[in-house]
Amino acid sequence: MYEKILLLMDCSPVDEAILNHVVELAKIHKSKVHLFHVVHAHTLDQQRIMIANTEECLSRAQAILNKEHISASFSFSEGEPSELVLAKIAGSDFDLVALATHGHKGISDVVLGSVSRLLKHRSDKPILMLRGEK
Repeated sequence: MYEKILLLMDCSPVDEAILNHVVELAKIHKSKVHLFHVVHAHTLDQQRIMIANTEECLSRAQAILNKEHISASFSFSEGEPSELVLAKIAGSDFDLVALATHGHKGISDVVLGSVSRLLKHRSDKPILMLRGEK
């Protein structure tokens, strides 16, 4: 059912919960997993550091999947997360989009939950959201 899973990574501690869940799901469905992160930097120094951290984060997650004999690849983009996530999904052949949420409430959800909120309203793919631990 889920041949190709897009796993949106936050590159923060909340990722652990969704990564573990996707590992089990991918084993059951013999899925390929593509890890994706958006670097949203405001300065060149911040951009350089964030890209290095992103590559390390995605490589580590890919290694976890590969260790479980799950085919995994990764990519990242730079820019506005909401726009780039929607662009990644548009016209893709992913069967499922998975991501961890921060579990913000109230005004924090409005400010910090933009990607998950946007996906709920604009994605035409099935979405798996799992609240991550902070």
